[in-house]
Amino acid sequence: MSNPRWDRARASAARIAAGARDVNRHPSAVEALRRVRRALPGDSGFGDPLSAAGRDSAGTIARVAGSLFDERPTASRELSLGGLQVWHALSQRSGRGGGGSEVTIVFTDLVGFSNWAMRAGDDDALRLLREVASATEPQVRAHRGHVVKRLGDGLMAVFPSPQLAFDAVVACSAGLDRVEVAGMRPRIRAGIHTGTPRLIGGDYLGVDVNIAARLAEKAGPDEILVSETTLPGLDESRVSTRRKRSFPLARAKGIPEEVAVYTAVPRTGW
Repeated sequence: MSNPRWDRARASAARIAAGARDVNRHPSAVEALRRVRRALPGDSGFGDPLSAAGRDSAGTIARVAGSLFDERPTASRELSLGGLQVWHALSQRSGRGGGGSEVTIVFTDLVGFSNWAMRAGDDDALRLLREVASATEPQVRAHRGHVVKRLGDGLMAVFPSPQLAFDAVVACSAGLDRVEVAGMRPRIRAGIHTGTPRLIGGDYLGVDVNIAARLAEKAGPDEILVSETTLPGLDESRVSTRRKRSFPLARAKGIPEEVAVYTAVPRTGW
């Protein structure tokens, strides 16, 4: 036998729950919270697959949270991601996230690798890349660097200072002297640029990254090209630099015309 009082309570609770669901999914409520997120510190798009790809705590929780929500926009989703957005921004500012602060970006690749690999075949090409990684990546870590990603026969890494980045590239080049596979003695070229790229997920993005990549593309065999923002962080007693005046870097997409480029080599004795 039903109890009228409990029946009315259950009906009232059901109406409240239905109203809450309606408010949670109402476009105006969702848009209002999105506007709030745009005013909060950090990346207002935090929570998408790109930004949540990182290995930090906020990125991990964002991936878990994303799997708990359905695909429809809801106010609760925006509210949850807004909190993670602020947490992520605060962790970056305190130095744990690594975004928004100055870093030195390095791109490297192997000179002539593609043509050699076409002749040598996949097995030798893979063996060479493994031996190159074994010879170079420990040097990146030894100089307080972090390999952001591997790019076929090259890599992108970030360092806390220009001198550490330069020293790491020199050490990597020296380490390759002991590597030879199927007649290929690998030689690297590198581009180094210092700036404040955006850290999105586990990757760095922005013009500063483009500059470092273009420098590596334009470098010759065994050449290290550095930008003018990197130059002040190099020890003049240990590094010799020379301005490259006839350099078409400014014609590359995404590169400001005012960037000055220098060749950098270790001074004798270092």
